[in-house]
Amino acid sequence: MEPVKIGLLGMGTVGGGVVTVLTRNAREIERRAGRGLRIAHAAARQYNPDAIAGLDQIGRIGDDAFAVVDDPEIDIVVELIGGYSPARELVLRAIENGKHVVTANKALIARHGNEIFAAAREKGVVVAFEAAVAGGVPIIKALREGLAANHIEWIAGIINGTGNYILTEMRDKGRDFGDALAEAQALGYAEADPTFDVEGIDAAHKLTILGSLAFGIPLQFERTFTEGISKIEAQDVAYAGQLGYRIKHLGITRRSGRGIEMRVHPTLIPHRRLIANVDGVMNAVLVKGDAVGPTLYYGAGAGSLPTASAVVADLVDVARALTTDPNNRVPHLAFQPDELSDFPILSMDQVETAYYLRMQVLDQPGVMAQIAGILGEEGISIEAIQQKEPLEGETQVPLIMLTHRVLEGQMNQAIARIESLDSVTGAVVRIRMETLAG
Repeated sequence: MEPVKIGLLGMGTVGGGVVTVLTRNAREIERRAGRGLRIAHAAARQYNPDAIAGLDQIGRIGDDAFAVVDDPEIDIVVELIGGYSPARELVLRAIENGKHVVTANKALIARHGNEIFAAAREKGVVVAFEAAVAGGVPIIKALREGLAANHIEWIAGIINGTGNYILTEMRDKGRDFGDALAEAQALGYAEADPTFDVEGIDAAHKLTILGSLAFGIPLQFERTFTEGISKIEAQDVAYAGQLGYRIKHLGITRRSGRGIEMRVHPTLIPHRRLIANVDGVMNAVLVKGDAVGPTLYYGAGAGSLPTASAVVADLVDVARALTTDPNNRVPHLAFQPDELSDFPILSMDQVETAYYLRMQVLDQPGVMAQIAGILGEEGISIEAIQQKEPLEGETQVPLIMLTHRVLEGQMNQAIARIESLDSVTGAVVRIRMETLAG
């Protein structure tokens, strides 16, 4: 049987990995797919030929990506350029030309996935995107297929390795955020402009996709609450550890009777949880289904070969499905297109969670009672409270509080009242807490 002809857009870190994996594992892949997979046409403006094994197996290499998607011989287009444009235009053109698409582009899917999937359904082609979330970890397939019998209750994931590395360094070595970020940049884990990673935008792209797959809702990146880790201080990491918690930058989506939560933010989680012990640049996604209970998916969330593993797995899936009836394929977003729900996404004011609070207060009688009184009046119950010893000559001390679960709107009102007290200096530090109990 003729091999499936692939058009490859981009031969950077992931694209080079795809060439290597397809070449190195060609026979194993053919045994699984039922036919060979061959890169017939590739486009890349820049690439390092010395770093890519198997370049000689590519039929043709040029620098015009549109020439690849317009090539009539190509069956599947692999988009590994990244970003919004020209990736969107290239993917839509490939679909218009009747070609299947595989992409690792989480930003593209989160922002333009609804449009892309609608175009793909009209043309009867597949758009596969396993590598868009958690690199080589097969979480997309798990949600779409492995957990299809379940009502998904919630998902919590460490889905950005850069942020996880920084928080791990802060905990293990007592570094402040700036030092840990500089180390991540020196090691190549963080970009020169790390905004997407440390401010949660990358994780929000991925969480948008996970939430849609879990709950059968359209992709809604603009409704995902996003808060980064750049304001996390070493003292908070240390205090959390003393209280039996670790701070992780989590993407959390949960279904309640009022709507769906979609939020990315630093989170205290009990140190005994498996996900609390995922360190360095590794990713992990914890999924709670009503039938299966909690399941954890762990592995490399980025890198050349781990991400290429997911891309090539999608290629195998698409190759298997080339001759199937489009109406009988696994839906792009797990649910049948006409069964997607308009269930609302909750604003953060409507989200209920517990809190870690740290404030700088005057070391004098009655202050703690005054603050506890405000929390009580706002309907907020205190789980634990610690007042640290003042340094010699200091008149202020750190006051640490853990609360029970409460609506964020109530907590916002309480914090505003506490910050207005003469006995409280500066802003109240607030980090959300989750038990992630199964």
